[in-house]
Amino acid sequence: MKNLIIYYSRRGQNYVNGSIKHLDRGNAELITEFIKNAVGADVFEVDTVKPYDTDYMVCIEEAKAELRAKARPELKEYLDDISEYDNIFVVGPNWWGIYPMAMYTQLERLDFTGKTVHYIVTHEGSGLGGVPKTIKNACKGAKIGESLAVHGGSAPSSKEQVENWAEKCI
Repeated sequence: MKNLIIYYSRRGQNYVNGSIKHLDRGNAELITEFIKNAVGADVFEVDTVKPYDTDYMVCIEEAKAELRAKARPELKEYLDDISEYDNIFVVGPNWWGIYPMAMYTQLERLDFTGKTVHYIVTHEGSGLGGVPKTIKNACKGAKIGESLAVHGGSAPSSKEQVENWAEKCI
């Protein structure tokens, strides 16, 4: 079985345990590394052409505007073929109840027929939010597998939890 991780992660200013902190690596990036180490996987990072603002408070307003507009931000690079993979892990933060809109830019262009999609959402209190519904709509043809919500402030210490989860998924 071959595994792929598709993720979006925010470095720099982030909301962590009630305050704004600088993260050299975003929470979803850490989670992606834990999955990769546990099950072996190729990795694709979703990265927007127009970067989100470095100021966290401005960034969340940009994210809210994208959500309201149902925007699909342009990406620097697109993944177009996942035919060689059996399991797809999707990892990203909960922004206003779902993944950042850029994740849907990528996910909606793929054919997930015959694939199993497992997903993780990092959050600061909102858990999976609306991702269970949006992931089904975005990953047409996929069997939706296991999900996991990881509190963002706990992401650095979630290695064992994430590895155990990922191993159960395959």
